[in-house]
Amino acid sequence: MGGHVILLGGHVIFASEVSLDELAEELGPIMGDNEQLALAYRVVRDMFVFTNKRLILIDKQGMTGKKVSYHSVPYKAITHFEVETAGTFDMDSELKLWFSGQKDPLVKELKKGTDVVGIQKTIANFSL
Repeated sequence: MGGHVILLGGHVIFASEVSLDELAEELGPIMGDNEQLALAYRVVRDMFVFTNKRLILIDKQGMTGKKVSYHSVPYKAITHFEVETAGTFDMDSELKLWFSGQKDPLVKELKKGTDVVGIQKTIANFSL
């Protein structure tokens, strides 16, 4: 399981990959027929979950985290995406996702060791 840094609203947040087995029971009730988990990343208490049908942004709210928001973005809402691989002096890669109706992209900086090609291929397979 790798670690990642995600930029949200100008804040840098550490993220880690989540076991899909952990999520299967929790997300089972909200998953559509023929929907399968593909990748998931935890950001503090929140998560980015990629299924074969949509991106689910899970926001745990309040002190206890019992109140949960599930924001679903169908892949057809992704207007374009960009992956910038690490350069000679920069060990991190960057992922940007633009959604219809949104001016600014969701930006994720992916730390060295992240399967950047796998993430890009997952998004391409589901959004193109």
